[in-house]
Amino acid sequence: MYDRPGAFEDRWFHKILVALNAPAGWPLGGAIALGAALIASVGGLWLLTAGAAWAATLTGGLAVLAGGDALILRSLPRLRLSFGPARPQFFILLAPRLAVAALAGLAALWLEPSPLCLGALGVNLLATLALAWGSLIEPARVDVTHVALPAAPPLSVLHISDLHVERFGRREEHLLETVAALRPELIVVTGDYVNLSCTTDPEAHAAARRVLEQLAAPAGVYATLGSPPVDRWVAPIFEGLPVRLLRDEGALIEMDGRRRLALLGMDCSHDQEEDGRVLAALAAGAPAEAYRVLLYHSPDLMPLAPQVGIDLYLCGHTHGGQIRLPFYGALATSSKLGKRFEMGHYQSGSTHLYVSRGVGLEGLGAPRVRFLCRPEVALFSTDGQ
Repeated sequence: MYDRPGAFEDRWFHKILVALNAPAGWPLGGAIALGAALIASVGGLWLLTAGAAWAATLTGGLAVLAGGDALILRSLPRLRLSFGPARPQFFILLAPRLAVAALAGLAALWLEPSPLCLGALGVNLLATLALAWGSLIEPARVDVTHVALPAAPPLSVLHISDLHVERFGRREEHLLETVAALRPELIVVTGDYVNLSCTTDPEAHAAARRVLEQLAAPAGVYATLGSPPVDRWVAPIFEGLPVRLLRDEGALIEMDGRRRLALLGMDCSHDQEEDGRVLAALAAGAPAEAYRVLLYHSPDLMPLAPQVGIDLYLCGHTHGGQIRLPFYGALATSSKLGKRFEMGHYQSGSTHLYVSRGVGLEGLGAPRVRFLCRPEVALFSTDGQ
């Protein structure tokens, strides 16, 4: 079932990402002409409602700021931060810019145009600054979240999720430096190894393999696959690596001959009913006295996990929203449970869930930014150190 199109591709979230990526195939000249025409159309609205002077000011300001977007987006591959096509991102950013300017232009029918024009350009300037922060600064900084649990696993576990590798860039270098400095006893990785724009790209697969082959821990490195649209073709990159890929199977780890940890690793089909049956079967076969850790890409099985005796449930998928707003949090999570488990630590009964913000960026039509949502790895231990 994992290897066939299914539950996740049918969701509106995935369909929107595919649709928003359409400009990637447009010729450069046509994309520039369309962008100019859209800006000019908003300028025409201002000409009708506020006069030539304010229309020229607004149009010129929008053109400069949109040009700044283009420069930032074109710089990302050179800076080894993001390697996806710039055109979809440009138009995704242009749409809210034009919406703000158009609404201000309509308001000029009744209100003084001066503060409206300056306000619209001010909002757009803040958007440019947010883009610069979210694309140039925040995605390159990998946080380490130390988590102490009341009933912790019997060894230190480092959780990594959502690598979404495009090429071996600055983020991947920083990640490996961070992991090496932490020296965990066990490393687990919960899916989405390549960017959604690079699912069959041999260079992306080679770069993801380069990251995985440098992960090492005394108790081993274990991994599961992520969403089918992302990881449907990546299983071969694990061949010959010192990483055990768990596909609907368990692994029993013993440390010092006395500490036992049962890893239950599952493919994520995003079919809650089918995946729930797999989880129940895996849990039934795990030793009763072992500390049980579920490795599954999405948080969507959390309602079932306490019922089958899971101690620690590690996942990603949501990216913490990737773009977060103060006091609200994630704008979108792509989880069937919405914002219920959007990022961080949750508890239900004796089950602890940790939803990682992940490391990489989604791809296709998703914004190539992280805003108030830095990449992370999480280290679990008795004392949180």
